[in-house]
Amino acid sequence: MVEPLAPGTVLKERYRITELVGEGGMGAVYRADDLLLEGRACAIKEIRPDLGTDPVSARQASEQFYREASVLARLDHPNLPKVSDYFSEAGREYLVMDYVAGKDLRQLLEEALMQGHPLPEEQVLRWAEQLCDALEYLHSQDPPVLHRDIKPGNIKLTPAGTIKLVDFGLVKLMLPDDNRTITVLQGRGTVQYTPLEQYGGDTGHTDPRSDIYSLGATLYHLLTGKPPVDAKQRFLKPGILPSVRDLNPAVSERTNRAIMHALEMHPDQRPPTVAAFRQELFSGEPAPSPADSAERQPSEAPVWFAALRVPLILFLILLFVALIVTAFGPIH
Repeated sequence: MVEPLAPGTVLKERYRITELVGEGGMGAVYRADDLLLEGRACAIKEIRPDLGTDPVSARQASEQFYREASVLARLDHPNLPKVSDYFSEAGREYLVMDYVAGKDLRQLLEEALMQGHPLPEEQVLRWAEQLCDALEYLHSQDPPVLHRDIKPGNIKLTPAGTIKLVDFGLVKLMLPDDNRTITVLQGRGTVQYTPLEQYGGDTGHTDPRSDIYSLGATLYHLLTGKPPVDAKQRFLKPGILPSVRDLNPAVSERTNRAIMHALEMHPDQRPPTVAAFRQELFSGEPAPSPADSAERQPSEAPVWFAALRVPLILFLILLFVALIVTAFGPIH
């Protein structure tokens, strides 16, 4: 068991730990003071080594961390905390980012439920729009960056009203030209918000549609007050997941339909991109996909056929008359 850092510990001769914010099997998150920039608070994500890892694997994991932390440090978006530093010390890796003040959406949901109701749809949709902005930005990187742990507890509302998608602990880079993927930190997400394909861990194939599932699960929880049934149970018992409107009839049919679409079990049945999900959530119209276009193509008359339609009809009429004359002779 690796002990967490004690308050007062100074890392890199710059960051003084003030408190432990959260802890899990693979690491911890601390709040710290930046001794170089007076008055600046930061959040430090600590990645602890796997005690059973051999030296070669440990070195590869460290190289992987540096490679991918450098990608995170280049990200710059108003709905993401800025990663400002990364380093190793005493066999542990650290990621330094902005400390985000405010409550997370899990806390805000609990407060609403204590008052006897889930969160209002209009408010949740305002947050959803900002989350879509953040995910579109992440997925547009080269290579695309997946979050893989979207849930109410990892989304903060700042005092200024801005949504921040925090905790890069499970960020994953997609390599478009390679079936393999590389994981920044080991982890498996949170079960109620995790799509079935992510249960394979590092061997499972995830893509932007996996984040779409987690976003849909998060919105489901915020609007109903209940997390969705986890994907493994749904696989064993199809139809077990009630719709959003089954649990909260006040939610519009458009929002209900978009969220349930995002929560489809198979990735191919979900919206293909965050932009497509956004369109469905806010306009009610699913964005056309290449597959849809391919399915519609045979029913659409080509241009050359439309141009020859009238002459072809006349030709068929004349052919019909000629056949009659040939069969019965001239009409007197």
